[in-house]
Amino acid sequence: MVITHNMKNKKLLLGIAWAWLTCLSANAEVKLPAFFSDGMVMQQQTRANLWGTATPNAPVKITTSWDKQTYKTTADAKGAWKLALSTPSAGGPYTITFDDGKLTEIRDILMGELWLCSGQSNMEMPMKGFKNQPVENSNTDVMNSRNPQLRLFTVKRTSSFTPKTDVVGTWQEAVPATVREFSATAYYFGRMIQQQLNIPVGLIVASWGGSACEAWMHPDWLKAFPEAKIPQSEADIKSKNRTPTVLYNGMLHPLIGLAMRGVIWYQGEDNYNRASTYADMFSTLIRGWREEWQQGEFPFYYCQIAPYDYGIITEPGKNVINSAYLREQQAMVEHRVGNSGMAVLLDAGMKTGIHPGKKRVAGERLARLALVKTYGMKGVTAESPCYEGMEVKNDTVIVRFNRAPMWINCKDRFESHNFQVAGKDRVFHPAKAWIERSKMLVKSEKVPHPVAVRYGFENYVEGDLFGEDLPVSSFRSDDW
Repeated sequence: MVITHNMKNKKLLLGIAWAWLTCLSANAEVKLPAFFSDGMVMQQQTRANLWGTATPNAPVKITTSWDKQTYKTTADAKGAWKLALSTPSAGGPYTITFDDGKLTEIRDILMGELWLCSGQSNMEMPMKGFKNQPVENSNTDVMNSRNPQLRLFTVKRTSSFTPKTDVVGTWQEAVPATVREFSATAYYFGRMIQQQLNIPVGLIVASWGGSACEAWMHPDWLKAFPEAKIPQSEADIKSKNRTPTVLYNGMLHPLIGLAMRGVIWYQGEDNYNRASTYADMFSTLIRGWREEWQQGEFPFYYCQIAPYDYGIITEPGKNVINSAYLREQQAMVEHRVGNSGMAVLLDAGMKTGIHPGKKRVAGERLARLALVKTYGMKGVTAESPCYEGMEVKNDTVIVRFNRAPMWINCKDRFESHNFQVAGKDRVFHPAKAWIERSKMLVKSEKVPHPVAVRYGFENYVEGDLFGEDLPVSSFRSDDW
């Protein structure tokens, strides 16, 4: 019995020792956020941050295959570490090796251009579309999507009361099976960037359908907007995608500091019913993201929401809110915030669908902005003409435009059917509108003395005024 008891004790001690050694080995392994993983794209020619965890207080060595250089740092008392390394020009594949007593390696790394893509459902909408809501020409484009130089990462939906430190997601090469599930707007953006620059491109999508602008913001930034109720506890989170701060915490915070080229954004539909503060709020979001990232004034390009009949989702008995006021607020932002730009979609909406199928239009207009304003492409126009001002001569309003070096044109060449004018009674009437050289002339027999003009200032409109294939945004001269 004694011998048996001693044998049992020895086995128990051996088991404990093995478990302890296994635990030490596990603790010694460097752990990285999900986006630092095989197949990733790193921003080229910059100082790129890397961070993770290791054994507390242990030295960490990081070796990069592109220059055979070894970087050294030390994990803090909680095991956290962070450092910056130099990245080469576009190319690869490369590896990064991490060593704190046990080796960890990231393989198949490409150097290129990395973009963050965020917003709500029109950014989230995949190439396969939503049910009953297809993306135009997606099946053919998915079939032809194989491209080892285009890498995709989708952040899993995560709503949180407190800031997270990691996300759920994996890097995937662009092939039909992965592209089908990926954001259509982001894919078309990335495809054009990759084709035009002929270098690797990485896209990280962090989006959630129906999300509010406020949900993507830090609580400190929202102090200027008292109507945004910041949750004080988990119980205050009434909506996982609309409650202020919850998506900043869950999906954005883990990414902050990741070296990238810039951001594309498609959001606003959820804020249409409180448009008056959107320009201030969205400008605050952009400046806040830039301050958090500490990578300077990186490019921030965004889509103006497309026309849609919001009366469809308005409760019976309630007044239909005109989403043109939200589009107006969005148009203000590119003039307030440096290194930004807006892709106008006034010709790409859908009267009965809030998720229009023209995602190639959205993605490629964003890509044009990036190619011209960020990458310096010449000979291409990226910015839509915009309203400059008006004057009245007799019974006719004369409208002037900025950013229209080739002047403007209409869908049926010289006449637009989306203008209205009003007199001192502030009642708007449909008007005849025609082009004379670089200006638009507008008049209505019902308004002999016009004082204000509007173009496309309705929930749903089919934009018919363009400059070099790019639609003019809806606008108004009044502030009524």
